[in-house]
Amino acid sequence: QVQGVESGGGLVQAGGSLRLSCTFSGLTFDRYAMGWFRQAPGKEREGVSCISWSGGRTDYGNSVKGRFTIFRDNAKRTLYLQMDSLMPEDTAQYYCAADRRQGYCSGSWMNGADFTGWGQGAQVTVSS
Repeated sequence: QVQGVESGGGLVQAGGSLRLSCTFSGLTFDRYAMGWFRQAPGKEREGVSCISWSGGRTDYGNSVKGRFTIFRDNAKRTLYLQMDSLMPEDTAQYYCAADRRQGYCSGSWMNGADFTGWGQGAQVTVSS
């Protein structure tokens, strides 16, 4: 069973930084694209970022471009999300997941439909 486990969330002031980590089990980690998603109360799930199997290609949602950085360490089977210049609107539960079909981020990765291994999530709260 594919399973991601997120860590690193917390409470931070606007303008601050946090780094999320996600470790995976149950799959050959370095074969698949990985993604970060978030969901705020009362809102739909949103695609935050996606990274190819090698880490050579990345993509970001418009709301986080230039502020967030996704990267991965295949040897450690770990996915990361560095979040800088955080804003109150970044407050959400953040989830990691693996693209079960391919090693590259598809044109529709933001909807999360092809992703699996959703964990419990990590809460990120940004105070103003």
